[in-house]
Amino acid sequence: MLMCANKSKQSRLASPALVPYSSVGELARVIGTEGLVAGQVVDIGSTGLSDVGLEQLEFIHIHKTAALLEGSVVIGAILGGGSDEEIEKLRKFARCIGLLFQVVDDILDVTKSSQELGKTAGKDLMTDKTTYPKLIGIEKSREFAEKLNKDAKDQLAGLIWRRRLL
Repeated sequence: MLMCANKSKQSRLASPALVPYSSVGELARVIGTEGLVAGQVVDIGSTGLSDVGLEQLEFIHIHKTAALLEGSVVIGAILGGGSDEEIEKLRKFARCIGLLFQVVDDILDVTKSSQELGKTAGKDLMTDKTTYPKLIGIEKSREFAEKLNKDAKDQLAGLIWRRRLL
């Protein structure tokens, strides 16, 4: 599984004067062809296909849901004055949480009722959507979710939380 490995080689620019540009660049990256657009193209192209595999499913979720969380967290870290190392740890954290969200959503769709979810349960099954439980089963999906949760928490370990007045 791809997990939440670091896909970004881009480093934040150190000059405080360039922080706003760095933030805008990050936003453009996560919603552009390296992020949401890429995920949406693959998602649309996968619709109705029966041979969508785990790597393709993870690509979609990492480039859609995880990208949105990644952008939010990383832009906050940039604007908050985070170091390159802190930003990259938070980037990996957000990517793990985004993927975790999708795995748990897939599990809940097949294990909870519509009343419990507040939305139509089993919708993924009805539309023959590729999900983690469909590809690896519910137990392996739960194990994967636990691993993503641990990996996300590991990224936060050792970060020094500072309070700064803006």
